[in-house]
Amino acid sequence: MLKQPVYIHSLASISALGSSKEEVWKNYLHPKALFSTLEANEKDYLVSKLSIEDNAYLTKIALESKYKHIDKTVLLGLAVARKAISQIEIGMPDLGVNFSSSRGATSLFEQYFEEFYTTKKVTTYTSPATTLGNISSWIAHDLQTRGPELSHSITCSSGLHSILNAIAWLQAGLVHSFLVGASEAPLTPFTLAQLEALKVYTQEKNDLPCRALDFEKTKNSMVLGEGAVAIVLSLKDSTYLAKIVGMGYATEVLSSATSISSEAECFQKSMKMAIGNLPLESIDAIIMHAPGTILGDQSEREAIVKVFGQQQPLLTSNKWKVGHTFATSGLLSIELAILMLEKQQFISSPFYPQQISKPLKRILVNAVGFGGNAVSILIEK
Repeated sequence: MLKQPVYIHSLASISALGSSKEEVWKNYLHPKALFSTLEANEKDYLVSKLSIEDNAYLTKIALESKYKHIDKTVLLGLAVARKAISQIEIGMPDLGVNFSSSRGATSLFEQYFEEFYTTKKVTTYTSPATTLGNISSWIAHDLQTRGPELSHSITCSSGLHSILNAIAWLQAGLVHSFLVGASEAPLTPFTLAQLEALKVYTQEKNDLPCRALDFEKTKNSMVLGEGAVAIVLSLKDSTYLAKIVGMGYATEVLSSATSISSEAECFQKSMKMAIGNLPLESIDAIIMHAPGTILGDQSEREAIVKVFGQQQPLLTSNKWKVGHTFATSGLLSIELAILMLEKQQFISSPFYPQQISKPLKRILVNAVGFGGNAVSILIEK
């Protein structure tokens, strides 16, 4: 539990779910997954990608003269950052910016490397355009902020790590408000080939190819997605969407670079830390990381059983619908938590259907990445 709540004043997102609150909620309410086909590496992959309209909006930003040499990851960040800031009513004299990404400038890096491999030369823009820090620095430049600017990559829990970092700055009194976010544009041939090499990518071709929360599946079923989320945080308790009342984090000793223990010890520790002294029965739901892999889904569930016993909260994940957006995934789960608290409606996985029996008041959000680094954030209405 936090000594002092941190308030979420605005949230903006762009993904296959859409780019407006109304569109996102509408897409959560219908039972279909939001996947389409992408041709790469002489085969077809199911992926979660932006709509034609949202891609056109990113193109419009790219046509601004100063942004014509930046990667789609940064364009996504600019789009959601502008929108998140436009929604707030609080002042932001020293707004900090912390945007994260697991993969960074994926498209440009692959493009520039191909050019180098062929010609042994690179363009002038190669280094600045593919440096991870250019996400936050471009966003800070675009918004003309006066606070600290940070970027980081801590694999798939990067988005929730941005929240952890912002909480530290805010509660230390170093800034009054923080813009946190994550941006991911990984739908490239090389990235898809990496996941395929790990043998985690779905081979299904049906309407629900990502079987997140299917604890009986015998094949991995991850689907890759793109998207970005931006959130404005402060300690002010006025005009807020929800508040963060707990945070937890942990790592565990690994047997390999991609492994997690069978009972996800890192999640056990991060969830206990986030819940603190609150009664376990006061946690109404958990939005799991659950990427659709056999071990990933099952180990997280085992961690939940270890922490909560048989009196488990409602369990869900949005990856069956929108795929795994790497760093952005945890923040898309934060968005879902806020929407469910506001609408008082539980969005369940078709592979683990559940319904609410009491009002939703507290929702725990989990994320974990390679390296066994788990983060849990507790959201309250």
